[in-house]
Amino acid sequence: MSLAGADRISVLLASELNDANTPADYRDGAALSKIFLPEGKSEIFYNNVGTPELLGELVAAETIGAAVTTLMKPHPPRGWSHHTTHDPIIEVIDDTATLDVHFVVFNVVGAKKPEGGWPVGAFGAQGTIIPIESGYYWPILKKVAGRWMVAHASITTSVRL
Repeated sequence: MSLAGADRISVLLASELNDANTPADYRDGAALSKIFLPEGKSEIFYNNVGTPELLGELVAAETIGAAVTTLMKPHPPRGWSHHTTHDPIIEVIDDTATLDVHFVVFNVVGAKKPEGGWPVGAFGAQGTIIPIESGYYWPILKKVAGRWMVAHASITTSVRL
């Protein structure tokens, strides 16, 4: 079964968005910089009671990648982060696409296995899974040589970073 039209574009853009989330989880700035246009821009805002407050702006793919590598807090032992996206609204006009998507970032830290092993009856996740960020992504993508790339990423957080 093949997808056509808007459904195929939705799948492709969702894949590109996942390509942005995974490097952030891995703190892999080099991989993240590859999905931005060389002159790409990223802006981060805090939604202060309905008024956007600019927290920072990064210009150029290499600068954005370096920020992910050097400014994001390293994961603790057995720790990870998961950037998840939800409810995408996608608009495509020619070689430009816009997304309006909710995001939640979860901090995940696995419990250390006790010396005597897990207690009888222990089940499910052993550790903590805590939402630590939420907000909206509003990226603008451009299709270049058959590949969607981020030209501008606007991120608005619901809580101050």
